Amino acid sequence: MSSKQVQKVLIVANWGKEEAHSLSATIKSYIEEKGIECTIWRTTVEQDKPIVAEDTDLVICLGGDGTVLYCARHLQTLGIPILAINLGTFGYITEISVNEWKEAVDRFLEGSYTLSRRLMIRVGVYRKGERVFTAHGLNEIVVSSSGISKVIGMSLKVGETPAGYFRADGMIIATPTGSTAYSLAAGGPILDAELSTLLITPICPFTLSNRPLVLSGDSLITLTIAPNQRTGIVLSVDGQQNFPLQEGDELIVEKSRSRTLLVTSEKRNYIEVLREKLNWAGGAAHA
Repeated sequence: MSSKQVQKVLIVANWGKEEAHSLSATIKSYIEEKGIECTIWRTTVEQDKPIVAEDTDLVICLGGDGTVLYCARHLQTLGIPILAINLGTFGYITEISVNEWKEAVDRFLEGSYTLSRRLMIRVGVYRKGERVFTAHGLNEIVVSSSGISKVIGMSLKVGETPAGYFRADGMIIATPTGSTAYSLAAGGPILDAELSTLLITPICPFTLSNRPLVLSGDSLITLTIAPNQRTGIVLSVDGQQNFPLQEGDELIVEKSRSRTLLVTSEKRNYIEVLREKLNWAGGAAHA
């Protein structure tokens, strides 16, 4: 909740989606009629960094879950609430559908909104003791083969404790938000989005006893790429940032210092989103 007067709004529009063109202009006009400064950032490339004016009070994100991941990454140090509007129906992260944008914007401007503070993940890649790559994500980091599906070997450490050597098609380390993405497809559990936890999910592990592992959000996870790999290996963050790995590389994974602030929908909560997206039977039981 907030009673702060909103003065600046930025619309981040996925310009690859035709509907974003007209809707961004409509929302801009609506906000400017209320005497609030509003600009549009049109994005087509995930690596483009949006220009965010100082003292921006709200970012309205038009697109799908991928556009939210883009916003989360680029805004992660700024602490600006993101109001995500899905141009389809609604996504796992974008709870607000396109026909609900006006009331969602009004609620924010009136200060009668709720924020979901989502844990983010941070990864650093160390090569011969030197950090060669750093990235932040809202969903997950994935280590996998860059060749045709081949098993890779890596060792895992949680804190100072060795947690084993894994042979698998890859490894996913996800946030609760990311538990409904790639990790879910790989057999991981669904976590409540508000939790402060990290989730390790092996992808098609060679040993069937390798199971998903839910850890405290304060855990420090180290993944080391073993020698003698038979394939190239790549690190992917939220499916949007990729970095080629080498044998001996050490990945340090932990929660980010900052969180993504998502304006929640008044129409549906996280469980309702899961029920709809995963086709769970809803409603009262019939006799």
